[in-house]
This record gives sequence, structure tokens and C-alpha cells, in this order.
Amino acid sequence: MTERQRHIAHLHLHAALSEAECADVIELVSGITPHVQAVPPNAVQLDLTSALRYFGLSPYDVVQLTKLRLKALYNIDSSAGLAGNRMLAAMAADVSALGETTWIRDGEAATWLYPRPVTALPGIGRATAETLNKYGLHTIGQIADMPAVTLQRLLGVGSARLLAERARGHDPRLVSPSEPAANLVADLMLERDCLDPAQHHRAVLGLAEQIGQRLRGESQIAGRLTLTVRYADHSSTTRTRALSEPTNHSPALAAASLSLLTSLGLQRARVRAFAIRADRLVPAKSAYCQLSLDSGDTRARAAEVAADRARRRFGPEAVRPAALAD
Repeated sequence: MTERQRHIAHLHLHAALSEAECADVIELVSGITPHVQAVPPNAVQLDLTSALRYFGLSPYDVVQLTKLRLKALYNIDSSAGLAGNRMLAAMAADVSALGETTWIRDGEAATWLYPRPVTALPGIGRATAETLNKYGLHTIGQIADMPAVTLQRLLGVGSARLLAERARGHDPRLVSPSEPAANLVADLMLERDCLDPAQHHRAVLGLAEQIGQRLRGESQIAGRLTLTVRYADHSSTTRTRALSEPTNHSPALAAASLSLLTSLGLQRARVRAFAIRADRLVPAKSAYCQLSLDSGDTRARAAEVAADRARRRFGPEAVRPAALAD
């Protein structure tokens, strides 16, 4: 018995949405299929496989129906990718202009993937790309055709195996209504594409401050941060870092987030959106903190408690870092 061909859609939402608006979007697309997963900061993925028989439409037509409903009910413009797995659908969406849908049909994955640059694959950062380019590997097809042993010598066993699978268009992940691990996400869609590194710094600092406030408000601490940067051409870069100790202290979260931003080496990149995800969450009562002889850290944490108290009484804008002041 052969496995049924999956049809995964990845929709980029060209709008800055509040949490309430995001919930409305999830509810709307859940009317198309119950298999929906949010992809911060501004995308959703849908598994349309089981919905096709109900609507009696092709996968492409179901995507167009979804985009039409988003526009008609919430005035949200979108672009989309459609493919047999989550990775290919996201890559197809990245090359789709506003209003367009790119469909990678069954059997066309290799033809579509192989000419593309290695940097188009998810998880290929600058350092990995430089290593591959150094050995003459510039396209996805060259990676797919390379012997596994050779690729392992360049990148290590684990990274080489994952990269080879992705280069051949394989992605076994399922679209899940909920993330496998609890997390908090703060995201920012810029009003216009931004080239200014100072504004990039300010945006990430503000998101880290939001994450810290929400963690403390929910009495949780985070053990890992992920920074996602989306560019003007709809491509994106993600960096993840485990914290030296789980925390909800805003300065520590800001330092880690800004370190991730620096590691990207954006320089004059045209950035459209930022998102920070905090995961590995555990109750704050289980937190531990390295003892320090620096009284400044104790004062900073006491000031943070006072600032949180002021925000609860006078509103979220009552106290904020000087770097975020207008």
C-alpha cells in the first residue's frame, strides 16, 4: 500500500498582526484544514491532504481559496508555496511575489531544487556556506550528488546527513497544531525595509525586553533563544543559542539576542521583520543563578522587579530601557 502524497501550503502574510489578529487568522485557516501550524513571525503552514476530498478542488485551488478568504475577511495580502513537505513549501513561498503561489508538483522537486544556491536551504548559515563554497559546492544539486563520506569530512556526520536529506528535498516533519515544546514568541514587522544596523539593534533589544516581561509575568524562565530575521526578498535566517543558565532577566536575554544578531553579520541587509522565540521553558521557582560578588547585578534585578510593578499599575509603557525611548 503506497503512502498518500502530502500537500503542504506555506502562506506568508504581508501584514503586521497583533496576537489577537494572529488568532483570528489561525481560526480562519482552520476552517480549511485542522492541520495548521503558525510559523513566526508572519506565516502559517497548512496540511491540505485531507481537505482536498472535502472541497473537491486541486491543491492549488484550495490555496487560492484560502488567500481569497484572508483578503476578503481581514484585508491581508499573502503569497504562498505549495509542495509535498514543509521545507519545500517554505522555500517555494520564499520565491513567490506578493499575491503569487509557487507550486512544486510531485516529481518536480529535484528539477526545482538543484539549480538553486546552497544558501536557499534552511539551516545553511554564512559559515557553512563559506565552507561549501571553498570546496566548489555552490548549488543544491552539487550537494545532493556528493558522496556522503566526502560531505561528512567537510561538515561532520550529523550536519552532513541532515544537509544531504534537505538537498534531496526530504523533510519528514508533520504540520502540527501545536509546537512540540512550550515557547514564547515576540515578533516585529517593520513599517518599511530597514538598512540601518542601529535600528536592527533597537528592534532586537525591544523584542528581548518583551520576552523578559512575558516570562516574568508567567513565572517562567527560558533556557534557549532563537532569533529569526526575514529579509525584503522573503528569505530568512535563523540562529539559536542555549543560555548559560535559564533566566527571565531582561539584560541577560538582551545580551544573548544581540549576540545572535551580531553573529549574522547583517551589515546593510534589507530587513523586513524580526522574531525572537524563547523555549525550554520551566517554572521560575526552579531557577538557579550563579553567585556573583558584583552588587550591580543584585541592584539590576531589584530595579527590574520595581519596573514590572510599575508597568502592572501604570501600563506597559510606564518603564522601559533608555535605548527604546522615543
